[in-house]
Amino acid sequence: MNELPTPKQRLPALLALALPVFAGLIYLTLAGAPAPYVIINAAAFLIAALWIGFGRAPGSYRGRRILVTALLALCFVPLFTGPFVNSPFVDGPSVDSIARWIPVGGFTLHAGSMLFPAIAVLAARDRDFAPPILLTALLAAMAQPDAAFGFAIVFAAVGLHDQSRDWRDGMVAIVGFFAALIMAVQGELPPQPFVERVFADTVAVSPIGGIALLLALAGGLMAMLHVAPFEARARYALAGSLFGFGIMSIMSHYPSVLIGYGAAPILGYGLALGLAQHGPAQRTDT
Repeated sequence: MNELPTPKQRLPALLALALPVFAGLIYLTLAGAPAPYVIINAAAFLIAALWIGFGRAPGSYRGRRILVTALLALCFVPLFTGPFVNSPFVDGPSVDSIARWIPVGGFTLHAGSMLFPAIAVLAARDRDFAPPILLTALLAAMAQPDAAFGFAIVFAAVGLHDQSRDWRDGMVAIVGFFAALIMAVQGELPPQPFVERVFADTVAVSPIGGIALLLALAGGLMAMLHVAPFEARARYALAGSLFGFGIMSIMSHYPSVLIGYGAAPILGYGLALGLAQHGPAQRTDT
């Protein structure tokens, strides 16, 4: 039976999320973003923080494999809901025949950034099935298509390979890299204010502000990589996913995760950090 982490032990994981999210809330406020954007990001952080503080992960391999299967299935939901719904917050969950969002009430949540962080942690905890888990996520990313999601998978696989030296993780990273390049050509959309191009727009107004945002995101990544209280495979996979999302938000028109407006990545990394704090599952029912 896995021993639950104490509140003090959970603080580094909370810090890893709080650093970029709080910087993002300051950015949204100072940049004149609509008040609901600030409120929604703050509410998403509160939910994520409660999960990090009190959440529990399945304690068995079977439970975690059921969970990761459900998360992978949700990655494909935008392909079926996109043509039929709309939202006041983005130009619909289907834009130029590209569908990356899951409709929840009056909101649309970006599937990749909400679901993949937890998938990366669960894959890291399952050495036997990590490559097929990541390849299934890659298939969902290609179907959307979403290069940021794709590069998050690539760098999560790189993180796993760095720790395991398993050739299968390396092959996932190589295949994913070329797939993500194709997605980058096919899937670029017009930027949404306060969601995409956050770093570029901030630097244009205040270089110091842009650097501060970048450092806050980097600080969260480094906290995941070196400070968070869980094993190296999960830390490297989770930090790799954040690096993939982050680098694409700088290079192209993709959401600035944890910094710009968007509840999905805040909830996603909160879920992942909560899951990761629990030790490897007990092999009692495989």
